[in-house]
Amino acid sequence: MTDEHCSLWGVVSLRYQNGLRRMRLKHLHIDTMVQVKEELERLGVHPQGCEIMAPKAVVRLIKVFDVKPWVANILKQEMLSIGADAGVAYGCIDCSVSVSDVLLIGTVSHYCQLKAKLERQSPQLREIGETALRMALEESSARWVWQCRDVQLHPGARTLVMGIINVTPDSFSNGDPYLDPKSAVELGKRLAAEGADILDIGGESTRPGAQPVPADEEMRRVLPVIEQLKAEAQVPISLDTRKSEVAQAGLDLGVEIINDVTGLRGDSRMKDIVARARAGLVVMHMHGTPQTMQLNPSYKDLLGELEDFFSTQMQVGNEAGIMPEQVVIDPGIGFGKTLAHNLEILTNLARLRSAAARPVLVGVSRKSFIGKILDLPVEERLEGTAAAVAAAVLNGADIVRVHDVKAMRRVVRMVDALANRGNLATQENG
Repeated sequence: MTDEHCSLWGVVSLRYQNGLRRMRLKHLHIDTMVQVKEELERLGVHPQGCEIMAPKAVVRLIKVFDVKPWVANILKQEMLSIGADAGVAYGCIDCSVSVSDVLLIGTVSHYCQLKAKLERQSPQLREIGETALRMALEESSARWVWQCRDVQLHPGARTLVMGIINVTPDSFSNGDPYLDPKSAVELGKRLAAEGADILDIGGESTRPGAQPVPADEEMRRVLPVIEQLKAEAQVPISLDTRKSEVAQAGLDLGVEIINDVTGLRGDSRMKDIVARARAGLVVMHMHGTPQTMQLNPSYKDLLGELEDFFSTQMQVGNEAGIMPEQVVIDPGIGFGKTLAHNLEILTNLARLRSAAARPVLVGVSRKSFIGKILDLPVEERLEGTAAAVAAAVLNGADIVRVHDVKAMRRVVRMVDALANRGNLATQENG
């Protein structure tokens, strides 16, 4: 394909005294300030100039929900005054609407200016300015901090790999005898050696149609495994449970992360337990329960409903004392989702990450949507899983939850390098 026919390129012919000279123009797809700085550095721009220009180069869309017309009008005018813009409901002009959402459209530099302007306004507007700037900076840098008790993880610097240890009789492990604690521990040690950044241990199956397990049985399955892996595997441990009693027992043994498939909607005590421990938290979306979630799941606006869910549940957690930096979101691939829903989510992960302003964890490993597309059983879904993992990372996933750590770690390292996520030194040493 020639430059003239490539949509990413443009060609300008300029006439000089000594003839025509063809000048090339290229459209750069850049999402973060890190990438902007790298491009400026390649040009030989002075480091101080890189710092000044980078915030002017990255546009961020931030949506503010359900504000009064006067708030929407002030946001609109303040954004216009600094050379940015904002979309509001038409009825805000004459206050014929009671509330409106606002779509802020600006660069990181604009959000810095907006914050300064709104500091002279009402407390509500000041908070909007501060939060919008924080979100713009977090999304632009793509350098997250995930605070998990005394451990800090950095999804975004590179894609993190969470290895799955299902201490259950009916998991996607395809019949492997991991109900035996010794076998589960050996699996955990192997996954850690293969490069898992986190080990996720679960004692209750949540696959479609699975029946609940009593708390005492769940603890009997997972606690011996947790205790031994804490002593023998030097990676953070995540406990996949929806029961506060099990979560507390795991935290008492040193678990750093609670992976709650109900997203704090199941056990009312879960949020308080996580807050007290300052543990990392995975807030996952599930439509219904494991027994009902695949019975004709439907949504009027799938992505909008997911955004609303994460916003609501993060607020629920925050009111209990869970800080945003403790939270990672998981859209729940296969948990009350059709094949079409799963594919729509996987192509819109960056939107969900931006809306929540938190990293995204995705679990696609060996799942049934891969089997439906390829018409393959669980034990033959490695290549399909690799393709789904690669797509997820390219579309915005920061953490992938997988069974086949060795293979998927290679996949994400390759995709990170192709996407220029982090740098080669990080790739080699991470």
